Amino acid sequence: MTTTAATTTTTATAEAALQHSAKPLAVITGASTGIGLELGKQLAQNGYDLLLCANESLAAAASELTTLGAGVQSVQADLAEADGVQKLTDAVTATGKPVAALCLNAGVGESGPFVTTKLEDDLRLIDTNVVGTVRLAKHLVPAMVEQGQGRILFTSSVASIAPAPNQALYGASKSFVQSFAEALRQELLETGVTVTSLMPGPTDTNFFTRAALEHTALGAMKKDDPAQVAQQGIEAMLAGKEKVVAGSLLTRVQGQVAKALPDSVKAAAQGLLSAPGTARKLPGFLKK
Repeated sequence: MTTTAATTTTTATAEAALQHSAKPLAVITGASTGIGLELGKQLAQNGYDLLLCANESLAAAASELTTLGAGVQSVQADLAEADGVQKLTDAVTATGKPVAALCLNAGVGESGPFVTTKLEDDLRLIDTNVVGTVRLAKHLVPAMVEQGQGRILFTSSVASIAPAPNQALYGASKSFVQSFAEALRQELLETGVTVTSLMPGPTDTNFFTRAALEHTALGAMKKDDPAQVAQQGIEAMLAGKEKVVAGSLLTRVQGQVAKALPDSVKAAAQGLLSAPGTARKLPGFLKK
């Protein structure tokens, strides 16, 4: 009971702080760790208050971001569920402030051939990466258009431009996000609201552990710094750019090369990287 009361008091205090702050409001999903947390750092340093959402505790993230001078409110919600999206939407409404920046970053992965993955895991991935993203955009973007200004950042992936064997539904979900972001950008050209797609390569987050990819070459290889990815993403979003392949120079070069390759070649390469048991075959100099 004491913990619940303390949490309620903290939430109320955060809501009041956001309501009375003159700073613009940024909403970030998948904000507890990794790229989402780093997006929060970048936005805090750019003068935004933050409304964070994740399907796990945000206490550590909120504490860290508060030290950067941002007003921070946290909402723990499962965006794979309609009720979770509504919970976040209600929290945004309760601030009484327009959304100045919306970072649609929440996403999950899985690994293994499609014929072996569990249907419930497949559907949860789709509900999080696709359905949840669409629901939240439908709830929040119309108000941004009505106010005539705002920035939207979709976290896509370089996986969106290539078939992804052994991650078939993850790759397909990111292709959906990429297409959705680019189409929405075109629709909103004259509204004052910009849409940017952030396309990271393999990045050093807990995504690979959660998706059970540690045994693959993709999971074992060197990865980009999420702070660098987030910085490049926020810079692109604030500049109103269409998209950015973010991360190291190698990732950006690979992204450019991938655009020119046939899908069959990209699919074969991706299949080799993400095949079960390939981590042990990865040359030592490529390992993290």
